[in-house]
Amino acid sequence: MVADPTNEPLPLERRTYNQWVNTQTLEDYALRYTAQRGRRWSDWRIANTALGAASFLACEAIGGTITLQFGFYNAMLAIAAGMVIFLVVGAPIAICAAREGLDIDLLTRGAGFGYLGSTVTSLIYASFTFLLFAVEASIMALAITLATSLPIALSYVISALGVLPVALHGMKAITRMQIATQPIWLFLQFGPLVYLFFHWNAAVAIWTGPDGTGHATQGNLIFFGLALSTILSLLPQIGEQADYLRFLRKARNRTDMRWWAAVLVGGPGWGIIGGLKLAAGSFLVMFTLTEVTSVAQADSPPIMYTVLFQEITGSSGVALALMLIFVVICQMKINVTNVYAGSLAWSNFFARLTHAHPGRVVWLVFNALLALLIMETGVIGATATLLALYANLAAGWIGALSGDLMISKPLGLSPKQVEFRRAYLYDVNPVGVGAMALSFFAASVALTDLAGATMQAFAPVLGLVVAFVSAPILAWITRGRFYIARTSATFRTSLRCTACDIVYEAPDMVACPFHRGPVCSLCCTLENRCHDQCKENSDFIQQARNLLRRISPRGIERYIDGSVAHFLVIMLAFSVTLAVVFYWITFGEPMAEALRRDLVDIFVTLEVLAGIVAWLFVLAHDSRCAAERETRQQTAMLRQEVAAHIETDAALQKARDAAESANVAKTRYLVAVSHEIRSPLNAIYGYAQLLERGNSIDPTEAGSVIRQSAEHLTNLVEGLLEISRVESGVVELRSDIVPIESLLHHLVTMFRMQAAAKGITLGLVIHDRLPHHVKTDEKRFRQILINLISNAVKYTGRGGAVVSVWYRSEVVRIEVSDTGPGIAATDLKRIFEPFERGTGAEVQREPGIGLGLSITRVLTRILGGDITAESVPGQGSMFRLRMMLPAVHNAIPATAYGQITGFHGRARHVLVIDDDTLQRNFLDGLLTPLGFIVHKARHGAEAQELAISLGSDLDLALLDIQLPGESGWDVASRLRSLEGAGLRIVMVSANAGEFSTGGDGRAAHDGFVTKPVDVDALLAMMARLLELEWIHAAMPENTSERQPRPDLPIRALSPSLLHSLSELRRAAKLGHVRAVETSLAQLVPITEEDRRFLTVVGVHLETFDLKSIVKVIDDAAS
Repeated sequence: MVADPTNEPLPLERRTYNQWVNTQTLEDYALRYTAQRGRRWSDWRIANTALGAASFLACEAIGGTITLQFGFYNAMLAIAAGMVIFLVVGAPIAICAAREGLDIDLLTRGAGFGYLGSTVTSLIYASFTFLLFAVEASIMALAITLATSLPIALSYVISALGVLPVALHGMKAITRMQIATQPIWLFLQFGPLVYLFFHWNAAVAIWTGPDGTGHATQGNLIFFGLALSTILSLLPQIGEQADYLRFLRKARNRTDMRWWAAVLVGGPGWGIIGGLKLAAGSFLVMFTLTEVTSVAQADSPPIMYTVLFQEITGSSGVALALMLIFVVICQMKINVTNVYAGSLAWSNFFARLTHAHPGRVVWLVFNALLALLIMETGVIGATATLLALYANLAAGWIGALSGDLMISKPLGLSPKQVEFRRAYLYDVNPVGVGAMALSFFAASVALTDLAGATMQAFAPVLGLVVAFVSAPILAWITRGRFYIARTSATFRTSLRCTACDIVYEAPDMVACPFHRGPVCSLCCTLENRCHDQCKENSDFIQQARNLLRRISPRGIERYIDGSVAHFLVIMLAFSVTLAVVFYWITFGEPMAEALRRDLVDIFVTLEVLAGIVAWLFVLAHDSRCAAERETRQQTAMLRQEVAAHIETDAALQKARDAAESANVAKTRYLVAVSHEIRSPLNAIYGYAQLLERGNSIDPTEAGSVIRQSAEHLTNLVEGLLEISRVESGVVELRSDIVPIESLLHHLVTMFRMQAAAKGITLGLVIHDRLPHHVKTDEKRFRQILINLISNAVKYTGRGGAVVSVWYRSEVVRIEVSDTGPGIAATDLKRIFEPFERGTGAEVQREPGIGLGLSITRVLTRILGGDITAESVPGQGSMFRLRMMLPAVHNAIPATAYGQITGFHGRARHVLVIDDDTLQRNFLDGLLTPLGFIVHKARHGAEAQELAISLGSDLDLALLDIQLPGESGWDVASRLRSLEGAGLRIVMVSANAGEFSTGGDGRAAHDGFVTKPVDVDALLAMMARLLELEWIHAAMPENTSERQPRPDLPIRALSPSLLHSLSELRRAAKLGHVRAVETSLAQLVPITEEDRRFLTVVGVHLETFDLKSIVKVIDDAAS
């Protein structure tokens, strides 16, 4: 499932808490998979540790009791049957626990009970451990009191708390204690019995003869069943064995005999030892009756072994000492196991219900104190009865667990994997829970008079069989779909838990969408905020709803989850509980009618109180749910607000970064622009000074240089303004008829001279037939091609560049490729961004500000095209342009005209309004020779007076925007109101940001021309607005054929010119344009080759290409 995007990180205190409970020195892998690094002991050591748990003396007590009650023959048959059951039922549990590294609680989760379903079994198991702990500790306390005469209450404290130091340190200390005490226990356990069995034949005769109560030795089915049912109360002991076997290493292969021997000896093997001890108790009770007269004392293990050791040693003091040593060792071995297993069981029980785990040590002490409380309060006398009742519950649990592991999994009725992690489990699996419920129901029915005495005797056996058989059947019916709630993530290596920040092995990790990463199984168990968002329809409430909807009649579905339904369920549970208690009190007991009526009254009163309590539960539940909903809503709103603040902060940070980048770009831009404008400004300034001084230079040549330099500056400014216009959305497109093939040849020819000067080639390859004319914005299309071709020539030092053209379906594809240095991959991603020139050394050496490609992309998009770039560093680059250019058929070719000298018709009055005298004089000098009558004004008031005086004679107003005192827009509005629509108004301003085409009838002006003024553009606009017909001068003679060819190599210069080139080369190398011009003017050509050389140098000087001048000089000198 998708993680909640508003999830908060785990609080620090919770993370530290989780780390504390994950300290394996104390925790011993409670609530989790036993890691491989924790399975560090040998097979023999683990088997001996597990086998040591079979030392408990309750076996002798039970063996003696069933012998006294049901006779030797029935007891022996029951013991033999019990051993078989323990072996058969315990084997799959022990094997799976050792193989999977799981304790009995975790094993129960994945073997048919589910995450919360196994909570009931954990409670059964925990109760078994502290009840058995109490029984064993009371035996040890009696031994201490007999040997030392200490008060029994103090002996209880010593017995209960004496095991804590060992159990506190977990498996490490337990295995040491078990191994150290094993030889002493085995010797004192079986040595005296073997000696007595073979040296005192009378004891054997007493054992096999009639018992002290007069029971015959022949078999009795009911007695056999009762004896076997009593023995089956020890079924949960396999759980304590499994808690040890989980530390067994993984088997190397299927035939690893040492591993198999350790599993069988330490697991179901306890049943063999237990059976021998049951038989020993049966033997000793009959032997003890020869020395004591009280049957109540005869089945007490301390009395049994005191009599036994006294018979062998002949000394009561030695017998008491040996008895004390033996009993303390036996009970320490089992009670360490009981309190250790109980701590695991209580941890599992409370962790699932409360999502909290204070640590295994807390539950260790809790388990010991519960047992101590039972002993000190005298309830220990009823413990044997409770253990007998537990046989029914234990049979259902162990039977269902064993049936799943032995039948369902091998047959494929349930998944092979034993899944224990909360994230992948249903809360309740109907297989195990259902099997245990059927088992308990069958056993309970068998205990009633309806089933008869035989069935009563075999009730736990019946429950075991029902559970064992029904588990596979239910798995088949449900098709095993309630074992796994969602597909588990597969981890192949150890991972760090996102919650507690500790590394765990892969089987202990889960994929958590709430924490947005892997978490360990314990942190998953303790998380109470996620509401199981990683899986659907898996929680107990939803499962119950789905079941009720499935089985309930149609039409009442909406009432299933209501408060009334909740009340009925709780009330039913209370009523059933009270009815069971009432039944057990009154069943089979004769009592007076008045007492029975009183009990009925008490029952009814308790029912009323139960109804009140049930409603309190329901209302408290509804209130809690409402509070949780409101809390979640408020939390969600707060998280959304926090997320919004985070987004705002990110946006602010991004804006700040952008501002800083813009500031850096601005600085870089200013430096680049300063570098770019110095050369043309230097030429303009230099030639202006030469003209002022009256030097003998050709004014036409000087004007040409100044004009070209000014055009260079104008193009630079226009490039910046083009980007500004696009960003502001103010773009005016023209629809020109363009001779595309002629344009391409013209542009390639124009740059071929520059390419030849650098010693590279520039070619044009037209792959498809091009139309004669296409329709597009010629100015912008030309600019795109110029930028691409000029870059290819500028940055290519060897080889050449090629312009390739394809034209199909009115779509032109133009590829400009070169053999230059190429563009790095990191630079290629941002090559079209403003002021980005790349990081290559070859690029940085060339002049430029990084606007060419940016403008190219902007213009391409304006024209509806697309441009991409490809490059291989060191091999070259290729720019691909795709654009739709509709073909124009039967187009009339444009006529070439000479310079404008005037216009036809009457003289036109033009009002020039500008606060700058130079600008007014420039326009006056431009228009007056053409026949216009020019009137000049410095500000709006003066312009208004002139307009009023001229009246309708005024034809055109050329108006600047920035005027003294008021804006040019305001002046235009006043002029329009005075003169009406007959007056044409053109804004002539350097404020490109206020560009507006006008002429739409709503604006006060009719046109807009940006400064510096393009004379041709201004005259074209005037002709359109005033409907003028220009008079042109005659076209000059075409002298292109007589122009020198700079692309041809310089063959040989005259010696005098060759020796005079050093000063020219030095000036060009330094970038000193004025010095280059001075040196070039001083050179005198002698031969035709000298004149062609000087012409080539002059061409490069006009474009300020000083680097090419140096190369031409070096080539001529070589």
